[in-house]
Amino acid sequence: QVVNYAPFTLLPSAVPQVLFEQAYAVQQDFNLLVDTISQNKEFLEQTLASTIKADDFTARLFQIYMQVLEEGLAQTVFLGINRSDYMFDCGLDGTAALRQIEINTIAASFGGLTSRTADVHRLVLKVLGKTEEASHLLPNNPAKGLALGIAKAWELYGSQRAVVMFLVEEIQRNIFDQRCVENELWNRNIRVIRKRFWDVFEQGSLDGSRRLYMDGQEVAVVYYREGYVPQIYNQQNWEARLLLERSRAVKCPDIATQLAGTKKVQQELSRPGMLEKLLPGHPQAIARIRATFAGLYSLDEGEEGDRIAATAIADPDRFVLKPQREGGGNNLYGEELRQVLEKIKDSPERTSYILMDKIKPQPALNYLLRAHSPLQVSECISELGIFGVYVRQGQTLVLNQAAGHLLRTKAIEHADGGVAAGVAVLDTPYLV
Repeated sequence: QVVNYAPFTLLPSAVPQVLFEQAYAVQQDFNLLVDTISQNKEFLEQTLASTIKADDFTARLFQIYMQVLEEGLAQTVFLGINRSDYMFDCGLDGTAALRQIEINTIAASFGGLTSRTADVHRLVLKVLGKTEEASHLLPNNPAKGLALGIAKAWELYGSQRAVVMFLVEEIQRNIFDQRCVENELWNRNIRVIRKRFWDVFEQGSLDGSRRLYMDGQEVAVVYYREGYVPQIYNQQNWEARLLLERSRAVKCPDIATQLAGTKKVQQELSRPGMLEKLLPGHPQAIARIRATFAGLYSLDEGEEGDRIAATAIADPDRFVLKPQREGGGNNLYGEELRQVLEKIKDSPERTSYILMDKIKPQPALNYLLRAHSPLQVSECISELGIFGVYVRQGQTLVLNQAAGHLLRTKAIEHADGGVAAGVAVLDTPYLV
């Protein structure tokens, strides 16, 4: 009904070049790690055992995962599009370190709009007479990188007639972001259809070889831009999800990869020796990955969990409390964190959360341009995301690369929330 411009900063934000390069250098390692976890049933089972008991949504996803495995996977080509998000933690001596916030393995957004943001900032700098500075802004086109991954998966699926299906929400505020990726596919002569879970329930079917058909069209790739929040799942939508998972179509992500992106998995990876177990023979990748970890703590039942909960209640400003949710705006801080932990500290419900050290970035000044908001200078902090794309056929990784970056900036008074949540705005890194 209403079109607004996507919110953005007036000026690009300074980002330490060495940390920016570190984030790019580790992305292929994270792609490999996510893909490896998605194939490790034992690890997922053990890691998510306590979460499944306390969190219905994760439990339902896990149930479908087990059902599909028992039936035998029809899917042979696997496509991952993820985004690893970082903040720059400012130490007491003033040096900044790259710290991973999370990795998004489903519906990682803004690859499209951020492909356009650098041009906006280049123009602003030129208008301000900063031609030299404008020339320093890096080219960045994640939409092309994401489309490359989808196109590769489509090609390996092996049917020229098959389409790519974007699975989208009922009401789509972020449609232009998706259109950028979609247009890249049309430019490669790959047909794209847009459907909702309800459409899949109504029109979706599998043939004898478990090929997926929508309205009589064969679907090669299902690209999820929906399906990560519990609220959207009713009985029909769960049935539609199961139908998609049972099919031969390349799911981005398949349900195992969605589970690999849970906060509980992230916390488990930080345990000593865990990366060595998952990635034997990759010592350098392990070192690069581990260098980005912030302190992560389990709230599982038992002595360790009791101790961590008590520490956080006593000093809530040191931590962030995270539920197993995607999409921003779910984390708890400060007094709210303390109240929730007080309430759930003696119940199994606490195992549906993890605790993480709170990162303290150095604020900088910028203007946040947002429709219908006053223009004023704000103290801001930024979060850097690196897009990763990989394609695996059987056991062979045929594509594994970083596909571009995303910088989001928000005023320091907002503890949590991304662009879609109406808190952060799009930005461009100015490397220093």
